[in-house]
Amino acid sequence: MPMTMSEKILAAHCDRSHVKPGDLIEARLDFVFANDITAPMSIRVFKDAGGERVFDPQRVAMIPDHFVPNKDIPSAMQAKELRDFALAQKLPHYFEVGRMGIEHVLLPEQGLVLPGDVIIGADSHTCTYGALGAFATGVGSTDLGAALVTGKTWFRVPESMRFVYRGKRGAWIGGKDLILYTIGRIGVDGARYKAMEFTGPVIDRLPMSDRFTMSNMAIEAGAKVGLIAPDAITEAYVKSRAKRLYTFYRPDPDAAYEAVHEWDISGLEPQVACPHLPENVRGVSELRDIRIDQTVIGSCTNGRIEDLRIAASLLKGRKVAPHVRCIVIPGTPDVCRQALAEGLYQTFMDAEAVISTPSCGPCLGGYMGILAAGERAVSTTNRNFVGRMGHVQSEVYLASPAVAAASAVAGRIAHPDDVSSI
Repeated sequence: MPMTMSEKILAAHCDRSHVKPGDLIEARLDFVFANDITAPMSIRVFKDAGGERVFDPQRVAMIPDHFVPNKDIPSAMQAKELRDFALAQKLPHYFEVGRMGIEHVLLPEQGLVLPGDVIIGADSHTCTYGALGAFATGVGSTDLGAALVTGKTWFRVPESMRFVYRGKRGAWIGGKDLILYTIGRIGVDGARYKAMEFTGPVIDRLPMSDRFTMSNMAIEAGAKVGLIAPDAITEAYVKSRAKRLYTFYRPDPDAAYEAVHEWDISGLEPQVACPHLPENVRGVSELRDIRIDQTVIGSCTNGRIEDLRIAASLLKGRKVAPHVRCIVIPGTPDVCRQALAEGLYQTFMDAEAVISTPSCGPCLGGYMGILAAGERAVSTTNRNFVGRMGHVQSEVYLASPAVAAASAVAGRIAHPDDVSSI
């Protein structure tokens, strides 16, 4: 029986020869993790269920990345609860401040999540690892707490949708533009509880950083997972990082899909999601008159070294507009080190941007860049709901690092060519 990628991975993890959409299964988990916001609730569930030891300390991570370094007493208490649990359980994959990075940048970088895995995390953007060819999805803290005991969880096998991208990718077009374009076409519920498979000649040539960005935002279309079939680019990324064996799964040529979307992206301009939904997408040229107050370059969506390089290329030799705050947030300590070694920090500081420790920070309205009433931000984050980054009367425009950097210089939403031609 032909199967899609998600069906193959799930079948292998429940010891069946095949599964089909709608099947209810119990699957073995390869990796489980939580952060400083979600772990405390999961830990309480674990203890209430009588849990004494996690199912496998090597397959569990605790990552304080949202409100650390602690911004206030409640966040300090949350981080302490996570820390105490990790130490008591002797978890080798506990990442204290100084080793901590944004979880969805850190875990692939460290080789802890791999192709062919089934992964759950108590964070909705766990779908990021679909870029490696893993079935990775976010769950609630209760399910995560139960999985810490059993090493298993249940799934309804999702229907699959196939997205085929053809044509020539423009100079400033990256994974962020492709996924915003996709969400703009199908809507925030267009793939609800589906497995999105991204494929086609454009994806085949896309670097891992852009693949991570696309899979990261599959949840913004309502998807359960966002998968890219592993290939030589995947292998080059994981082979030196992997801490254990991994498996490449590819869909069968005659697998059944609920829907197939094919798009030629030749001539696509940089995309921007306007307030207050990721589906409210327009080309950047339609938005050039919108004045801004802040740009954020970072997050689990665009906090990798490649993203910082793009931003630095546009900020180099230029200044952030006087009325704009430009906040740069590297995804992990390794990204920090590499950016520093390449001179990107100097570029950012010369441009009068500010550089943060790795943190989710302003993405969820946590700290390090909260918006006041009436303020607008261009951000490389993944959500722009009402009040997402601060006051309910603020606005967030989602865009690529190139658009965010160009906008920081222009003081308004700008096409990268507006700045690069100066």
